[in-house]
Amino acid sequence: MANPRLLPAAFLWLKKSAKKHWAIPTVGFTILIVFALTFFSDQSSDNPSTFRPNFDSTADDDFVDLTLVHRAKDKGAFCLDGSLPAYHFQKGFGSGSSNWLLHIEGGGWCNTLESCTRRQVTPLGSSKYMEPQVRFSGILSRYPTQNPEFFNWNKVKIRYCDGASLAGHPESEFKNGTKLYFRGQRIWEVLMEELLSLGMSNAKQALLSGCSAGGLATLIHCDNFRDLLPKDATVKCLADAGKMLVEIIP
Repeated sequence: MANPRLLPAAFLWLKKSAKKHWAIPTVGFTILIVFALTFFSDQSSDNPSTFRPNFDSTADDDFVDLTLVHRAKDKGAFCLDGSLPAYHFQKGFGSGSSNWLLHIEGGGWCNTLESCTRRQVTPLGSSKYMEPQVRFSGILSRYPTQNPEFFNWNKVKIRYCDGASLAGHPESEFKNGTKLYFRGQRIWEVLMEELLSLGMSNAKQALLSGCSAGGLATLIHCDNFRDLLPKDATVKCLADAGKMLVEIIP
């Protein structure tokens, strides 16, 4: 409905301008515009179906808490600095409640004692420096307009903290007393144990993905991921920029 407070002012202006024939069409057109704008404004505010949420804004439930893998200590699965590995988990719902999407964080490698030592005081080498919450967006988004295929799946972001695409072994560790843990393979194993216990053991569909060093981890662990899940589950792996060229120095 048009705003009644606009009517007296509009008609007063029309009366004053009536002596000028050229002003009448202008005034009439102006009143028509005012009525149209106020009418559609009222209609949109009264009708909830016209509301469109702003998906660019950040809602509280876009942020997902960090979870430490406490059982990792007994398995000897540690980040570079000896802290516990971690992940973020958002439970699926509706038709996606039996489907799982895992995304492995990227971040390159450390390949020298110096670079790995620097790395262990960053989120890429220690869960002590990881954010307590991260925003799930893109392939992890909960909005169907942004992520139509996976928005309601169980979604996991695996934090990358071993410096070697979740492939390191204790045999690779320095024996000179340096406190650096290369336990990526053990991190992978303990993470899978935990996620299977959370319901992934009953997955109907599953996607393992990763970017950069996480993409390489996806390539490394894809076959094992397939073997861990039900035989009748549909399982895929997606490695984004997972092939890294290694410079060989003679």
